[in-house]
Amino acid sequence: MTVAESAAESESASESESASESESESDADADADMTVRDAVSAPDADGRPRRTTRRFPLFTRDTARPEGGGRAAPRDAPAPARQWPILTVLAAVGLGLLLTALDVFRAGTILIGAALIAGAVMRWVLPSVGMLAVRSRFTDMVTYGVLGVVIVLLALMAQPKPVLVIPFLDDTLHFTVR
Repeated sequence: MTVAESAAESESASESESASESESESDADADADMTVRDAVSAPDADGRPRRTTRRFPLFTRDTARPEGGGRAAPRDAPAPARQWPILTVLAAVGLGLLLTALDVFRAGTILIGAALIAGAVMRWVLPSVGMLAVRSRFTDMVTYGVLGVVIVLLALMAQPKPVLVIPFLDDTLHFTVR
């Protein structure tokens, strides 16, 4: 390598250092001007904010209210009046448990299942159900409805003297026990 070539290299190195210093100053100015538009935005390779995905971030600081999870009554109403759908379901389930404890098993468990089915219907019909809304509307309806129907069916098939007899279930029970 000649002296001229090494001198040219050192000049280009000093020029690139001064260029990188000016770029870092402009980056600092750009960082001061950069604003993130929404919680899902992230800076791209150049440092400019851009929306990378429509999905929610992996870790969140807060949870979103489920659809229909607003108040079931006006804001100035007392708390029990604002949460009447969940209180109705809980009161019916409590009455069903009381009937079950008082040895009226079939009526009590049918009432518990009917209360869950009523919760599914309220979740479907009412636009705002308060604390009865736990997940999405569809998931809540399916969960409350399936659990309610299963509890009612099991109550109707309970021994002694079942009201509902499903023959293949009886055959399955006898096949597995014997």
